[in-house]
Amino acid sequence: MKFNELEISPQILRAVEDMGFEEATEIQSKVMPILRAGNDCIGQSQTGTGKTAAFSIPILERLNTKSRKVQVLIICPTRELSVQVCEEIQRLTKYMDAIKVVPVYGGEPIFKQLGKLKKGAQIVVGTPGRLIDHIKRKTVKLDHIETIILDEADEMLKMGFREDIEFVLDGIDRKVQTVLFSATFPKSIMEIAARYQEDPDIVKIKAKRITTDTILQQYVNVKRRDKYEAMQRLIETVNPKRCIVFCNTKSKVDELTDELQNSGYRTDKIHGDLKQTLRLNVLRRFNEGQLTMMVATDVAARGLDIQNVDLVINYDLPDKEEFYVHRIGRSGRAGKKGRAISLVPKRDSQMLKSIERYIRTSIAKIDVPNIQEVNELKTEAFLTELMTEMDALDPKVHEAIMQKLFDKGYTSETIAMTLLNRQLVLKNESKHKDLNDNSDVSRIRDRGRSRTDRPKKGKKSRDRDKKRLFISVGKKDKVRVADIVGAIAGETGVSPEHIGAVDMFENFSFADVNKDHYESVIKKLNKKKIKGKKVSVELANQ
Repeated sequence: MKFNELEISPQILRAVEDMGFEEATEIQSKVMPILRAGNDCIGQSQTGTGKTAAFSIPILERLNTKSRKVQVLIICPTRELSVQVCEEIQRLTKYMDAIKVVPVYGGEPIFKQLGKLKKGAQIVVGTPGRLIDHIKRKTVKLDHIETIILDEADEMLKMGFREDIEFVLDGIDRKVQTVLFSATFPKSIMEIAARYQEDPDIVKIKAKRITTDTILQQYVNVKRRDKYEAMQRLIETVNPKRCIVFCNTKSKVDELTDELQNSGYRTDKIHGDLKQTLRLNVLRRFNEGQLTMMVATDVAARGLDIQNVDLVINYDLPDKEEFYVHRIGRSGRAGKKGRAISLVPKRDSQMLKSIERYIRTSIAKIDVPNIQEVNELKTEAFLTELMTEMDALDPKVHEAIMQKLFDKGYTSETIAMTLLNRQLVLKNESKHKDLNDNSDVSRIRDRGRSRTDRPKKGKKSRDRDKKRLFISVGKKDKVRVADIVGAIAGETGVSPEHIGAVDMFENFSFADVNKDHYESVIKKLNKKKIKGKKVSVELANQ
């Protein structure tokens, strides 16, 4: 059903169209008429079905905009969900005047929230604990409440918030509209409904739509030690605009984020140990497109309205089947297409089968791309971007620089090749093995190194035709392998095929260079700058 068939007010319909939505989801088309009529409701809906808009649109249409008294309470299990619900409502009120919505949650100084509440707000969105703080302070009053919505109700009860929820509901001494949204219907949910709701309408949305209609689900068999390299190849071939990588532990999130950042990816992390301000900042940068990747534990799998994620990678398979559904539900939201790829070592094969039984569908097996495929796709994407820039380039801008290079004897071909060396770093196929673990007795045929299997300090180059150079910049200088290779090729003219392994450490790096060129590299690169830092280059102490 289209949104314009749901009798939505013109201002909200215009905002919905600005958000890029035309078709209402099943939960939206079924719940909105119920809430608009003022009835109680229980909605069973998984992540990604558009339930925030399902309850926000009808409550916005019923608000008394002339009053600044709190008329709607929306209770959420997490701070992140509270912020996201608030932002969604603000987008829906883009063309509506005099509507104020305030999020209240722990982890933020309460005086900031007091100032906003003092100015008046019709809608308050918050976590149970902080909401109770405000009720006790009388900064959130229940006298004019018309609607209470429990979002992710089952999750709140799992987290031990039942007493807090009942405290809020018991604080209202008259009949109000009560709405429960829950992914599951445990006994505790039904007890809440029986006690506080009056003849509620029940809307159930089957979970199978979440995992089959809009999300392409795939997995690769890969050895545990090869997971990082496999993930890199998948990312480089899929080339997502926005990607979330899920891990099971905070330590793995930290480790993987460092690896990705050192590899040059625009990525950051989110897990429970980070301060609230940092977590919200990461979410903001991710949603605004400043980050293309986010590494997360399951704290990001539920309750976050993250839009336009086109790829989810399960670096670790989750411990529980339902977490898999919540994770991949970050992609393919609101009818858009998404993709989820899981990295599955042999030891996790039983968990994969359990997940398939849980979602009642099979997950397609694919192979990890080989280096030739990665290089071809990287080259194609690079050429497309380059040609777009060339079509828009004003030749006069860099005429003076080009003339200086011509005067020094460089040809257009040499200049172009050098710039390509700096910008497009392709991997040497001979140094990378096939990562697909298709056999129980498979052996490593190639001892090529991945980024997660770095050599120890002082390790000699295995190639006798190359010399090992010490370079005085490392990870702390925000330097990538591509920067090292680009500097060597650009400053010295040495072809990338004569540059071997580059090993990066915190304060310095090692690079293997063909023995016929290493002296020239030392002479020409020494005292030059890489990423703005002057470097010292010398033959490594073997």
